[in-house]
This record gives sequence, C-alpha cells and structure tokens, in this order.
Amino acid sequence: MKNLTVESFEHILDELCNRLTNECRASAPFDKSAKFEARVREAMKDLVTGYSSDVDFDPHPYVFPDIVLGEFGVEVKFTANDTWRSVANSVFESTRSEEVKYVYVVFGKMGGQPTVDWDTYDNCVIHVRTSHVPRFEVQIHPKESLFQKMGITYFDFRRLPIHERMQHIRKYARGRLKKGERLWWLEEKPGEEHTLPIQARLYMTLDQSEKRRFRAEAALLCPQIVKPSRSKHKYDDATLFLLTYHGVLCPQARDLFSAGSVAMRSDPTRGGN
Repeated sequence: MKNLTVESFEHILDELCNRLTNECRASAPFDKSAKFEARVREAMKDLVTGYSSDVDFDPHPYVFPDIVLGEFGVEVKFTANDTWRSVANSVFESTRSEEVKYVYVVFGKMGGQPTVDWDTYDNCVIHVRTSHVPRFEVQIHPKESLFQKMGITYFDFRRLPIHERMQHIRKYARGRLKKGERLWWLEEKPGEEHTLPIQARLYMTLDQSEKRRFRAEAALLCPQIVKPSRSKHKYDDATLFLLTYHGVLCPQARDLFSAGSVAMRSDPTRGGN
C-alpha cells in the first residue's frame, strides 16, 4: 500500500474534480449539498484505492474537515448558485481533526455552467463574517487570501491560542469598518467581553426599572447625546450600545433623552434641566 503525498493527493483531486464536473454537466447537476458530499466520498474512495488511507462514510457530523484521509483532509462546499464563494467553519476550529495537516476545499458550483474545482484551504479563505461566532468565508482561486491580508500563514495562525487568533481577526475587521459601524461580536480588551442575547427585545416593551437602567448606562457611555440639537448622529452610539450589549432595539432613541416626559425642568426628581 502506498502512502499519500501532497503531489499524489493533489493529482487525485484533479481527477476527482474532472470526473464530477463531467458528471454534473452530462446529466442534471446535483440539487442537494448532502448528495454532492456523498458523491465526493464515493469518488474519493475509488481514487484512493491502493493507498494506505480510506474514506469514512460515517464521520462525526461536526468534524472539520468533512473527509479525513490521514494527514489530508477535504472540506466539501456546494452551492446551487453561480458563485465560488461560501461560508466555512468557525475561526476557532474547535472540531478540527488533529491528525489532519493539509486541508483542501472541493467546491461544487451548480449555477451557471456546473463545475467542480478544488483549492488549498489556506489559499481560499478570504474573509471573516459573523453569525453566532466568527466564521471564515472561502472562495476558489481568489486574488488574495485572508491570511495574506493579515500577514500570517494559515499554519501559524491555527497554532495560536484563541485570544491571539482574535487579535489578527479584530485588526482585519476594524480595518474594514465604515463610519458608524461597530465590532459588536468581540471587544478589544479583557473585561470588555459581552454576550449578545439571542432574542432581541423592543425598548418600549421593557419594564420601567430596565428602561431607567439602560437609559442611564447609555447616557454615561455615550456622551454624544448632549451635543447641540442640530448635530447629526448624536444618538447613534446609544442605539448601537443598547442593541449590541443588551439585545434591545430602540428605534426611538432620541426620545429617551430629549422628550419632555423624560426630564421635566419643573420636577427635579425627574432630572430637571
């Protein structure tokens, strides 16, 4: 039995993608991600015959990458659209198979002219997006990878502790912020971490004690609210603070601080002027 090498494995990937491209062009293209991944496994099993590694058809459902062949791994991506871009795994890679040294992406693009192609994982990671955790985005054969932009190799990046990985991710993300945008998903310094509630609430539905507390916090942390009345965006920070730290949507943020019912000049118990 032969051992897989980088050269032999990439030759297998060439053959795999040629075979699957011909299949999806000759007949109806794959319509489901699960069907495509299953076919990748079947074709891969055939192509590694004679090598010391074999394809597992019953892997852990959350393992990264999807197919593990000793030191080699394949993450399978699929889209029915005409794009080579897709969301990938978490930047934390908490479910990564530790035996895998070389990770590749096999991508089935069924939109436009159906095509299956591959790339190295480190080359095709191009961006970080956020859902409940920061996740990589991949694109086959991009002009520049995320790791090139961050000035670190994927191999070195994945060996870093999580907090050091996030220093690179934050620096990259902050460089892309537009005016008024915030990084709600991870803060810069220890002690600033916060968790965004899954279910957002409307400010007007809160009880009075919560309203007073959130309004006080916003006033203390967002002093822009006392800018002159004609100032633009003076309530933006307060609105973003309530949303990103407390999961509270406040469409009437201006009224929290300027409405006559909030602070009556004639009643010092309400705050006065």
